[in-house]
Amino acid sequence: MKKSIRIGAGLGFYGDAWEPVLASIERGGVQYIASDHLAELTLAILQKDLQRDVSLGYARDVVPMLMRLWPAMAQRKVRFICNAGGLNPAGAAAAVRDAFAAKGWTARVAVVTGDEVLKQLSDLAPAHMFNGASFDSVCERMVFANAYLGARPIVSALQQGADIVITGRVADAALFLAPLVHEFDWNLGDSADPATPADLNRLAQGLAVGHLLECSGQGSGGNFGSLQAWKDIPDLAHIGYPIAEVSEDGSAVITKAPGTGGRINFDTVRQQLLYEVHNPHAYASPDVMLDLSTILLEDLGQDRVRMTGATGHARPEQLKVVGGYRDGFKAEVTWGFSWPDAYDKALAAVQMVKAQLADKAVPHEALFVEFPGLNSAHGALAPLPDTAGLADLNEVWVRMVLRTNDKKAADGFGRLFPWMGLSGPAYTCGFHGLHNTSELLGIWPALIDRSLVEPNTRVELLQT
Repeated sequence: MKKSIRIGAGLGFYGDAWEPVLASIERGGVQYIASDHLAELTLAILQKDLQRDVSLGYARDVVPMLMRLWPAMAQRKVRFICNAGGLNPAGAAAAVRDAFAAKGWTARVAVVTGDEVLKQLSDLAPAHMFNGASFDSVCERMVFANAYLGARPIVSALQQGADIVITGRVADAALFLAPLVHEFDWNLGDSADPATPADLNRLAQGLAVGHLLECSGQGSGGNFGSLQAWKDIPDLAHIGYPIAEVSEDGSAVITKAPGTGGRINFDTVRQQLLYEVHNPHAYASPDVMLDLSTILLEDLGQDRVRMTGATGHARPEQLKVVGGYRDGFKAEVTWGFSWPDAYDKALAAVQMVKAQLADKAVPHEALFVEFPGLNSAHGALAPLPDTAGLADLNEVWVRMVLRTNDKKAADGFGRLFPWMGLSGPAYTCGFHGLHNTSELLGIWPALIDRSLVEPNTRVELLQT
């Protein structure tokens, strides 16, 4: 009998909903949940947490999530893999262990470390991955740097019997590839046993599965952008996250738990397949280079789509790194105006702010201005109404964001506004965000030889 396993999508970002994950556990027949908590922006958020408290630096939703899911997981022997460790995987594991201990629950929790590469990055000084900028421009301001690890350490954790695997920065789709490698004994390839073309194609299929599941509800009709067709996606309030039923040869059927909302069909699956793909012929990951152009999607109906045909090529010799550096401060204020002449009043308010910045010689690099509801989604590409249409608007909001390297300038930005409540353009709808200075962290993507990273990866198995 051909072996298959079912993997369910967990979160697609830090703060996502976990109720659909519970539905996959209780009704979807899954053996694994793989949960992606990290975006590049998320690491910047976690760095700010870590600066405030050295015990933090991880995605804190992992604790309440597991507290909700574990009873159902334990009953059905479902294993859980996540990258919620962020910048502090050990801290995340300790928090989970403490929460489980308070309930008297026992679980084997594995921690994967070794993705932190700030020292290596400082020594190598790699250029910016996309624009070629010199690392010297940010070297002294770097605060974190993490390499995207692949599936191998997660496979090791599963082989050691982990019920829960917590990693730091791991490539999103690797979270899903790892249980396939573990269950089917696929060959990831190394110098002693290189991956064959057949091995690479299986790994490519597994990576494609991960790519389809890594964004939670977006893979089952959420965020569906087709003109008018999004209206036909049923019951998004109770959406089911996608589930992959994967066979030993890598062929997969994408589906979801029965009785849940959303939709799995050719269109929703192909939309996710193309999500965040720069080159569909060479989708890079630490484990395999995936050619998406050979994939065949077959709509089986009843929320089932078969995926076959992914082509794999040898993995890259370099790993992607995401680094973060201090990049100044921002402060923003949003101010609303009502009819009549709402748009003209908003323009006048912008000019008054610009005049004050000039009069007070406030140091700043930029003042960003947008009008939510008019051009904030598409910027310069959004056509504004004609003069008569603008004059007829019921209300207009203007958002102004000051970017500066001077924290005092950011702190003082909100003080430019209150007096205009009585002395500026009439009929204001109120201010929002007068005192909200925040530090900016810039992102520095780079490439680093895997030989400088992988020997430092560690898997530690803890018993709660």
